[in-house]
Amino acid sequence: MASIITHSIAAVIFGKTLTNKVLSKKFLFYLGLFSVLPDFDVVAFLFGIPYESFWGHRGFTHSFFFAFIVGLIGSAVYLRSINLKSLQFWSWTLFFFAVTSTHTILYALTNGGLGAASFSPYENSRYFFPFTPLEVSPIGFKAFFSQRVIDILINEFSWVVAPLLILFAIRKFSSKTKSKESTK
Repeated sequence: MASIITHSIAAVIFGKTLTNKVLSKKFLFYLGLFSVLPDFDVVAFLFGIPYESFWGHRGFTHSFFFAFIVGLIGSAVYLRSINLKSLQFWSWTLFFFAVTSTHTILYALTNGGLGAASFSPYENSRYFFPFTPLEVSPIGFKAFFSQRVIDILINEFSWVVAPLLILFAIRKFSSKTKSKESTK
């Protein structure tokens, strides 16, 4: 898996790239939560559920369908007073879906594990992209404090965080240029 740190950073940068809204602490919390929520499936190990099963690690909770469910629930919770049939509700659902989907996409870019069940529950095969530049991150709290993890974070910064920061900068520069042109 990509590290929990990179999942959160990627979601915040990606989220900020998609919206011009000022990011409140509550909003940042939701972005971070939604980006790591799929990894709560590691609890399955405590119950003896095999890694490769539907409920195992990188199974159903790593699917785009699960990301859509998170988007729906996230919008309903985040926008408590909004009409569920409104365009605004569905726009935010799509936004939260996209943020949560970054998790599945990052997993498919890793070089270890069994892949992500991206299309579960409809099709439960596990997938990787043909190009897998991200070093797989260890599972478990103790394993996370090692030199290997520092190397993994450097790798993730190079392949995920830096490109997203460049995308964010391009978007911000582009929107500032457009707003200056529209005021002329």
